[in-house]
Amino acid sequence: MFHANAPGPLKCRRLREALASGKLLRFPGAFNSLTALLIQDLGFEGVYVSGGVLSAALGLPDIGLTSLSEVAGRSHEIARVTDLPTIVDADTGFGEPLNVARTIQVLEESGLAGCHLEDQVNPKRCGHLDGKTVVGSAEMARKITAAVSARRDDDFVVCARTDARAIEGLDMAIERAKAYVDAGADMIFPEALADAAEIEAFRKAIQVPILVNLTEFGKTELLSTSTLESLGVNVAIYPVTLFRMAMGAAERALRTMASTGTQASLIPEMQSRTRLYELLQYDTYTTFDATVFQASNKERT
Repeated sequence: MFHANAPGPLKCRRLREALASGKLLRFPGAFNSLTALLIQDLGFEGVYVSGGVLSAALGLPDIGLTSLSEVAGRSHEIARVTDLPTIVDADTGFGEPLNVARTIQVLEESGLAGCHLEDQVNPKRCGHLDGKTVVGSAEMARKITAAVSARRDDDFVVCARTDARAIEGLDMAIERAKAYVDAGADMIFPEALADAAEIEAFRKAIQVPILVNLTEFGKTELLSTSTLESLGVNVAIYPVTLFRMAMGAAERALRTMASTGTQASLIPEMQSRTRLYELLQYDTYTTFDATVFQASNKERT
């Protein structure tokens, strides 16, 4: 109840073990705690917290406007309810290397199993939009070194994201990734690769696990899990899928209510009260409360 059974360090260790297995890990994006419970209930391997989704939920574009406190707070709310490892988008680390070091420790304390840091210049942009700019690879390497040095739990995964593919080309993006691995990155996130051939090139060049972003309406082909597994991808994230589905459904519902004056026709499309209570383990709370009440009554008699 209230929180997951697995504490943060255990989830970090589980993520490390899962990455070492070589199997593809699927991390759908959770936009709230209930979504994380659903992801776990349906058998996925992990939970992802998207910076773009967090920004959008606050009514903001994804251009680096959110703070460490906002990201850590929402991430904690999501990570606390699931036994699955949770990875969060930490943007550019919220500042220079010293800020990055603090970011890592705050995210550790929030129950996260890992995060990724990107090499964009602030204000950053969504990784699948044009007009991005990247910092020098040496500057990014210093951030990675700071992140790795600052963590208290060696199992906390520091993932380095490079946005260089769209700016400097595939070969330079690979060279940057190698420099980030040398700086201590545990995993590499090559953003906005075009297709399976580019993913394969990255996989052959990089010796640590790699993460691929399967976002809709982006630059990367939406490959199947079987294809990703055959390419040797370790983590596939689906950062905005559930948020987009939920917002699409919400807009359709509002239009129906505005035009018909009632939500009655929407009921078959809704999650039932029974299913909601099942996800929330409602009965567990009721049983706990009743048990405590009975025990208190016995003490009084």
